[in-house]
Amino acid sequence: MIPHIPPTRPPPPRSRAWSWRSQAFRGLVYQILTLVLLVLAITYLMSNTFANMRTRGIQSGFDFFLQPAGFAIGESLFEFDSAQGYWVAYLVGLSNTLRVALVGIVLATLLGTLIGIGRLSDNLLVRGLCAVHVEVTRNIPLLLQLFMWYFAMTELLPSIEEPLRPMAHVFFSKNGLQYPLPEWSAGHWGTVFGLLAGVFAWWAWVRRAVHQFEATGQFRPARTHLTGVAMWLALTFLGWLAGGAPGELSIPEVTEINLVGGGAVTPEYLTLLIGLSIYTSGYIAEVVRSGIQSVAYGQHEAAVALGLSRSAELRLVQLPQALRVIIPPLTSQYLNLIKNSSLAVAVGYPDLVSIGSTALNQTGRAIECIAVLMLCYLTLSLLTSAAMNLYNRRVRIQDR
Repeated sequence: MIPHIPPTRPPPPRSRAWSWRSQAFRGLVYQILTLVLLVLAITYLMSNTFANMRTRGIQSGFDFFLQPAGFAIGESLFEFDSAQGYWVAYLVGLSNTLRVALVGIVLATLLGTLIGIGRLSDNLLVRGLCAVHVEVTRNIPLLLQLFMWYFAMTELLPSIEEPLRPMAHVFFSKNGLQYPLPEWSAGHWGTVFGLLAGVFAWWAWVRRAVHQFEATGQFRPARTHLTGVAMWLALTFLGWLAGGAPGELSIPEVTEINLVGGGAVTPEYLTLLIGLSIYTSGYIAEVVRSGIQSVAYGQHEAAVALGLSRSAELRLVQLPQALRVIIPPLTSQYLNLIKNSSLAVAVGYPDLVSIGSTALNQTGRAIECIAVLMLCYLTLSLLTSAAMNLYNRRVRIQDR
């Protein structure tokens, strides 16, 4: 006998999308009203401010960006002349900020990761030293740490007449760090192309090994990465040969009053880079430690049962799972490092804030100069956050 199946009830009628009873519609209206009120408030404040400035004879506008800056910048990645415009000076300050921030992020990540892993070591001495580093760096204000490093760079190091020589043709003194530097020529483009080709070949080789692991279950990370490094070095060397094997070096030489030739890094740059890297590494170490400890203890037991070493367990089991916990707070630390680089003005490094302050004092355009600084830091923060969010989506555990 065929059972009686009651007829299904028709779905309830959908409410009209533009009805005031719709919660989504009301939310959209409230958001539009809030945005309109915010724009009106900002417009009123700006118009009132500019009207008061005109009444008092204070000039306003961004036309000063095209005027000659009229001041020199002691350190920059590219040549700058005082006759160039303020917009070029801002670009120099932005490049100096990026120069510190990008290198500082790499150094702080490497140091913080090692210290975070060291805090979980079975060795009492290693664990204690890592804990001391974390507690000291996190509980002393960054500005005081920068002053300490600046004192060490300018007072404790030897003079330029008797510099330290950690390596051949490398000099370290109160004037900073001087080192040999290749002299650029057209043949170096072959080296650059070979370097990029080597990076791509390394990536393709690792990707092939991962696909092979998914298909066969066999994966040897040490051999895979060694092969990738060999390919990278080989292609870079071939590119260097294809470019004519350029080998001219500018080597620094000690004179009676100074060091000439080669590349140089000023004490101000070293102060800011070391201070930011060590300060941020203490926070990154805690992020890494907490991320590893968030992995279930059963994963450790499973790794031990498989006979994995401690380093293999960290590399293959714990760190890949801990990344989903590590990356969000790590992003905040990267943003803090970028914004903390504005303290460079305290040690005399010509970063974005220092250039903006000089432009403000010379032009009197306080609102415009500060607005440009805010826009630059906002852009850097949003780009960093977007890049880290993209990486977070790539490494997170996919639900099936």
